[in-house]
Amino acid sequence: MATTNWCIASLARLSLKTSIRPANATIPRFLAPSIVQTRCKSTGTMAMRAREKEKIKAKRKQRFKEYKFATVSNPDEKYSLCDAMRYLRAAEVGRPPSSVTYEINLRMRTPKNSIVLRNRIRLPYPIKNDTQIAVICKEGSGAMHDARASGAVAFGEQSLFDLIKANPNKLPFNRLICHVDCEPALKKANLGRILGPKGLMPSLKTNTITKSVKTLMHEMVGAENYRERIGTIRMPIGNIQFTPKMLAENVKALVGAVKENIVKIEDRVKKDLIEVALTTSNGPGFILNGGFNATDEKIDHTHLTTAM
Repeated sequence: MATTNWCIASLARLSLKTSIRPANATIPRFLAPSIVQTRCKSTGTMAMRAREKEKIKAKRKQRFKEYKFATVSNPDEKYSLCDAMRYLRAAEVGRPPSSVTYEINLRMRTPKNSIVLRNRIRLPYPIKNDTQIAVICKEGSGAMHDARASGAVAFGEQSLFDLIKANPNKLPFNRLICHVDCEPALKKANLGRILGPKGLMPSLKTNTITKSVKTLMHEMVGAENYRERIGTIRMPIGNIQFTPKMLAENVKALVGAVKENIVKIEDRVKKDLIEVALTTSNGPGFILNGGFNATDEKIDHTHLTTAM
């Protein structure tokens, strides 16, 4: 018989042996699990990532070079001046005529971050004549004499500076011009914080610094300022009591002035006037087609000259 020690040693050897793996067996395909291999996008080098970012930025810049308008004008939805006035007058019935004005919107095709059109125009039929002008000029100079003769409400240099600082919220004027000789004194007075938010700070851009006070005051009386904002020029063009002929002359004068400004800057930036729309203080907008007479033969322009 085998001894006890021999039996224990044999059992120990069996426990230390490696397990025998079964031979490769063929497994049916419908029982084998499907193996999905996931692939990750390689990040690439720093130069490749930098080039990709530059391509994305270039696409963004090319996508919005010009201003996009919410509505596109339909050729069938354009109106003559008399038709537009007829509908707008009907929309303003019941409101005081003194509080209603015609407004014009000029839409332009213009690149972003380009030169902004701004100027001053004297319409053939001014909308309001409540212009009160103050003139910054040397005490006792010829410019001061011209300002007094032209009807300025305030004039002078240091005395006018003291008036502005003493009453910043109750200024007796709504337009301010400056003579060329007083430009250094105006800069030293530090009035930009008071006059800047009100749009009264004289500057060369707004054509309010001049050598001839008399000529500039004559141009400013009854004149209106216009400025391009987001590819559109908006400004009042007439009172609701204006006749169609009066309104037509104002529209022609403004459109002609804007086209002249576009021609002046044509070598630096390209701008195109694409649409002219007429609206009122509380009414909708009507795109004009350049015609004057109404489409209805029974309606004459004289019918739009009476009170609403």
